[in-house]
Amino acid sequence: MKKIFLLLIIVCSITFGYSQNKTYCNPINIDYGYCPIPNFVTQGKHRATADPVITFFKGEYYLFSTNQWGYWHSKDMSDWKFIPRKFLRPEHKVYDELCAPSVSFINDTLLVVGSTHTKEFPIWMSTKPDGDNWKELVHKFEAGAWDPSIFWDKDTDELYLYYGSSNLYPLYGVKLNRKTFQPEGEVIPLLALNDDEHGWERFGEHNDNTFMQPFTEGAFVTKHNGKYYLQYGAPGTEFSGYADGVYVSDKPLGPFEYQAFNPFSYKPGGFARGAGHGATYQDVNNDYWHVSTVVLATKNNFERRLGIWPAGFDNDGVMYSNTAYGDYPTYLPSGKKEHTGLASFTGWMLLNFNKPVQVSSTLGGFQANYLTDEDIKTYWSAKTANKGEYIISDLGEVSTINAIQLNYADQDADIMGKPATTTGHKYIIYHSNDGKKWTVLVDKSKNDKDVPHDYIELAKPARARYLKLENIKMPTGKFALSGFRIFGRGAGEKPAAVQNFVPLRAAPRIKGERRNVWFKWQQEPNADGYVIYFGKDPQKLYGSIMVYGKNEYYFSGLDRTDAYYFAIEPFNANGIGPRSEVKKAE
Repeated sequence: MKKIFLLLIIVCSITFGYSQNKTYCNPINIDYGYCPIPNFVTQGKHRATADPVITFFKGEYYLFSTNQWGYWHSKDMSDWKFIPRKFLRPEHKVYDELCAPSVSFINDTLLVVGSTHTKEFPIWMSTKPDGDNWKELVHKFEAGAWDPSIFWDKDTDELYLYYGSSNLYPLYGVKLNRKTFQPEGEVIPLLALNDDEHGWERFGEHNDNTFMQPFTEGAFVTKHNGKYYLQYGAPGTEFSGYADGVYVSDKPLGPFEYQAFNPFSYKPGGFARGAGHGATYQDVNNDYWHVSTVVLATKNNFERRLGIWPAGFDNDGVMYSNTAYGDYPTYLPSGKKEHTGLASFTGWMLLNFNKPVQVSSTLGGFQANYLTDEDIKTYWSAKTANKGEYIISDLGEVSTINAIQLNYADQDADIMGKPATTTGHKYIIYHSNDGKKWTVLVDKSKNDKDVPHDYIELAKPARARYLKLENIKMPTGKFALSGFRIFGRGAGEKPAAVQNFVPLRAAPRIKGERRNVWFKWQQEPNADGYVIYFGKDPQKLYGSIMVYGKNEYYFSGLDRTDAYYFAIEPFNANGIGPRSEVKKAE
């Protein structure tokens, strides 16, 4: 009987996609290509991609993004395999051969097209995209669309194109002929930014600059319960405030109305910041996820990575994504039907925020403390890429370690584009309780994979105070990391509830001031940081902001005319403290 029961569990796990113990951590760990554009690498060669689309097609997830000279596929959203492919013809002498691509499917056929204004790019098709099996569906796509998104309405068997990328023009929509795939009928303006009303649409790192008009881009449509959700990115890809909003309509070409809760995808704080210009997709269990762009913007404004966030629609049809603790270990699809709150979060906390670090050497101003400051824009670099360069992280106490993330920087990289082969990142991680006697915890000394954001979920939790990362070999550049992040649980107490949390909204004496709010609270001595939740309904606090080491925060992302509700919770290496009562700001 026991054997039958165990067999049923295994069958259910395979059938329904259960993998409760399998996790990932943003930025996702894929072999990002290096920027191929010469004038974008004057401050250093670096990895870069953005504008992602994921679709679940014939039992696998397919991931396309800007200028990677290929794409990835995966059966579990964890182990991504790259397929080299250039989606252009010999006469197209461009770097942007697949910039902000459209990826969609019709029945058993996957469709791909890149951005262009020339009206000469083809639409590519494949029924077996798990290999390099592509042919032209349309030789010259006459739309000439930048940031295109082809949407197939399977309920009506109709096709639509949504597109646009501008700080002047709106996003557009047009119907496509079902047989020729070319535009037919009127091109309709669908939405434009309104940053006078929507604070989060303002230009700037924190939606706080007015010297330049904000950009709208990245149109993408999801149909849910008979409604069309038109998603868009704003205000600019180089900012931590990069986000996705959504308008809703009963018809594919509108008119569209601004969703009451926006932006629905937003992550201005923490390690992996920015959650704009993305796409929403369903997994093997039909649960929703949102993939989007994560901002680095260190060596170039367009230095970026990718993040994946749990998403969904609530009972009132409100579209949301959950980015709270979104760059901490998160469960992969597991048959769970609830993404709101902390349902997808493992509860493994960051153990080494601002903790002591020892290193083998330091190159110039790339100091060791940057390894644990939870800022992806800063990084430490050793003087060399030699075997034996190392990092030692002191957790301060013996802790339970569940997972580790290594975020490599591109110091003195010498690669452009997508290399045909790489040597992989080779390293060993040791653990110790006294910093003297070391035992191997992770051995990747023979690794041949390119793992720029390597994430290791330990098969069995370890107990240690010290972790040592020893370099064996780098694929390019020096041994350099923006974050040596260790996750698990400390041995101490969680922080207590935050006291005296007050959201102060600006008075409406000056036009637009109500788009801003100033949070002030009493510092909780045991907290490493805080998560501030916000929304226009006390039961729908879907927005979140992660703040480290402060007791105040200026937020410039409100819609001017609406009341808001806020709450705050503290966290540290030992867990998450109690959430405050909800406060209203008129």
